[in-house]
Amino acid sequence: MNRGPIKNSRPDGKSFVEKAMDAHGSPLPDWLDELARLADANDLGVAGQRIGYSRSAVSTIISGKYLGDVARVEQMVRGALMSLVVECPVLGEIGRDRCLTEQKEPFRATSRHRAQLFHACKICPQRRKQ
Repeated sequence: MNRGPIKNSRPDGKSFVEKAMDAHGSPLPDWLDELARLADANDLGVAGQRIGYSRSAVSTIISGKYLGDVARVEQMVRGALMSLVVECPVLGEIGRDRCLTEQKEPFRATSRHRAQLFHACKICPQRRKQ
């Protein structure tokens, strides 16, 4: 017995790339095109896990209704999906998505490594302005 919608089906029948083009116009920015293609190939949940956001956040980003920091989302997509790397003073060459994640971590004196990252992130040229 089938209960509920069919997995990965959309009521309007549009792909996520088409939804993004409707919301943002054509041509799409490269990072948004990459995110929408990943959502089409897998689903919103997989796309969200890859960039560190929820499936509903990915949906609102694609549909152009996201009220959060879109520039941060762009950098997370570029790091996680498009292999953008930056030079970290503590870790060396890392993905931009990991850089942003490390910047958000709180100070923890229980780990020397975590304490070094916390202090280095405060003065790093890759630091995002709050």
